[in-house]
Amino acid sequence: MQTVRPAADLQSALNVMGFVQADPIRAPARAQDLTLMQRVRGYRAGDLERLYPTLDAEEDMIPNYGFVPRHVQALLHPRVVASTRIEGEHPALLDDVRAVLSERGELHPRELVALLGKRTATTYWGGQGTATTRALDALHYRGEARIVRREGGVRVYGVAPHLSVLRETPLPEHERLRRVIHLLAALYGPLPQASLGYLVSLSGFGLPHLRQELRAAFRHAVRAELNAAKVDGVAYVWAPERDLADVAEARGVRIVNPFDPLVWDRRRFEHLHGWAYRFEAYTPPAKRVMGYYALPVFHGDRAVGWANLKVEGGELHAELGYAPGVRQTATLCRGLDAELNRYRAFLGLGASAADQT
Repeated sequence: MQTVRPAADLQSALNVMGFVQADPIRAPARAQDLTLMQRVRGYRAGDLERLYPTLDAEEDMIPNYGFVPRHVQALLHPRVVASTRIEGEHPALLDDVRAVLSERGELHPRELVALLGKRTATTYWGGQGTATTRALDALHYRGEARIVRREGGVRVYGVAPHLSVLRETPLPEHERLRRVIHLLAALYGPLPQASLGYLVSLSGFGLPHLRQELRAAFRHAVRAELNAAKVDGVAYVWAPERDLADVAEARGVRIVNPFDPLVWDRRRFEHLHGWAYRFEAYTPPAKRVMGYYALPVFHGDRAVGWANLKVEGGELHAELGYAPGVRQTATLCRGLDAELNRYRAFLGLGASAADQT
């Protein structure tokens, strides 16, 4: 159950959320930065990447790729992973990369190409990528490597002794699964029970060897552990660790990103707000309705429309769209101006009059 109540610092926000989803598209900044600007006082684009080496944080998957505190990462490892495509295409490569990583301690993908030579491998989407980088990704997913920092957005890999310890003394399996489910229910809830079930099934990609056990743990959590209520005939669930009475009333205007916990579940979004939001970055341009990277706009607790933001010539430009029946009141317009000026500060731009169409 996430709100946009700001934390005092970045580490506190990560600890409260437990997971921040990442996405490489910058429109006008990466998703992880857009999520954190709403939850950390004074946050600026790029702060997570800049401060990451000093934080209690790791890059990992639960169920999507993003950033977690290490106590959350401990729920995800050890992983038992089947042989991957990179191993089939280059059988000896993982061992070669392991040896180099162990010797050097950390590696930029460019260094690995120089050491082992440039080879190609099939990507998840059927294209061609650099084989050595794919091998580093495979070791990271298995818990044999970690991301130590990013250089210009490129991941630099290092050894992961804290995950080696987990392989020797893992948390009890039932406790891992229970805590993963409660984390997801706290992060995204209250949400429809069907949506949480979908999230849990996705988390099988983070705990692939425990997929059946995770489903059984989910059924038990719904029956005996999670809070539940029906709204308009829809069964909602949420984690008992989060007190709904503690949620402050939302005020003002907020522009959030497509992966923000407030809007991640499209089923809940449409049920609560009465209109369908769509993420259209991968939709052919001619078929887009809202735009390439439309950001949902909230006025108080109500989602009232969307904004496409871009920076051109050092200025922030906004193209706005509104849900059916939304009136562009003076209060809403003032709130939008204030939010766009917050975005300018976040992006390191000077405050100026909003360019809205």
